Amino acid sequence: MAKDLDELLDEVETKFCMLEPLRLGERPKGSGGGTSQGGDRNGAQEEEDLRSTETFKREEDLDSLINEIFEEPNFDKKSFQKIKANSSSNTSVRASIQGLSKSCSPVYLSGSAVPCGVGTNISQRACDRLRCVACDFWIVSYNDYMWDKSCDYLFFRNNMPEFHKLKTKLVKKKGARAYACQCSWRSIEELTDLQTEHQLRWVCGKH
Repeated sequence: MAKDLDELLDEVETKFCMLEPLRLGERPKGSGGGTSQGGDRNGAQEEEDLRSTETFKREEDLDSLINEIFEEPNFDKKSFQKIKANSSSNTSVRASIQGLSKSCSPVYLSGSAVPCGVGTNISQRACDRLRCVACDFWIVSYNDYMWDKSCDYLFFRNNMPEFHKLKTKLVKKKGARAYACQCSWRSIEELTDLQTEHQLRWVCGKH
């Protein structure tokens, strides 16, 4: 009787106690599975591992994106640092360049016998860096020429600064110098202070 009871209990245990884990989606003992708590722990662990992997991947993508974005600015930054490191030398070079930029005072016009250059009270030279503030053209000059009396505003307006067109109104004159912009023109033979030519809006454009 006791033996039959033990067999019956074993059969019940086999049928019901082993089926319950299978209903919960667990593998039976001996097949590598565990209890439901063990399954929960394994699932949580797998989820945590997956989350860590995704986080690591996102961090890698983010680092790659940051490096790509800052690739050009890093180059600019290096260039800026290099410029900053050489700021003292750049300043000295700039000062030297500014020192070389000189304006005529007074500004002279002249015939071809007077050399061109920076005009001063001591060194009376004809300015060859004249610019018109009215038409914003650089003044051209031609040695040993003077303008024909038939020249007018439209002629210079249409032909400046092309010499092959302007030469049609140039007349040879030894010692003279023909000046012109797009709106004004002069034929000069003697050293002349530009301030005496009140109609001309020419200034020294610095040498």
